[in-house]
Amino acid sequence: MTPTDAELLAGRLALARIDPLMAKAHTEVLPSTWIVRERGFKGLVRQIIGQQVSVAAADSIRRKMIEGLGSLSPETVLAADDVRLRGFGLSGQKVRYLRAIAEAAELFERLEALTDAEASAALIAIKGIGRWTAETYLMFSEGRLDFFPAGDIALQEGFRLLEGSEQRPTEKALYARAEMWKPYRGVAALLLWGYYMQAKGLATESGAVLSP
Repeated sequence: MTPTDAELLAGRLALARIDPLMAKAHTEVLPSTWIVRERGFKGLVRQIIGQQVSVAAADSIRRKMIEGLGSLSPETVLAADDVRLRGFGLSGQKVRYLRAIAEAAELFERLEALTDAEASAALIAIKGIGRWTAETYLMFSEGRLDFFPAGDIALQEGFRLLEGSEQRPTEKALYARAEMWKPYRGVAALLLWGYYMQAKGLATESGAVLSP
């Protein structure tokens, strides 16, 4: 499910009423649309492939995998040996992670029925899936509104800039602050990403590029 622009606006207004910093962000950050990316196995694989490489490199690896395997699915990943998978440009570590995701692929059939906490825990139980990956997947592939990936450096920096502090908040401190933003923690994340992007001159006229 994709959060609507009306839901995002309602979230921004609710946040502005309970937190002066969010009120400032709401005033200064351009409106944005929540874009939901590919879901399921392919969506999580896309996210793992894209970690610590450029967008162009990640796209190239995915394209080579699709062409080389015929399709990108749990079955084709599990059927290919490590040498073949590494030949597409994957590191040995990412090969292990993709195999683990493929082995747990049945999870995606029941993920929608799980609560936020259950869904996050189930994803983190997969080898190679940390809290940040689980939270951002659930936000941007499942469209869940109440996640806040406080380990994200851009979020921490956005909060620092918004607050006018010299140091970024720790992950622990930012998770604690985010408790007051429930049930719109994801909207707060969009505001902080947007504030960061605008401060760095990376926003477009139609809105900030918000997802990680």
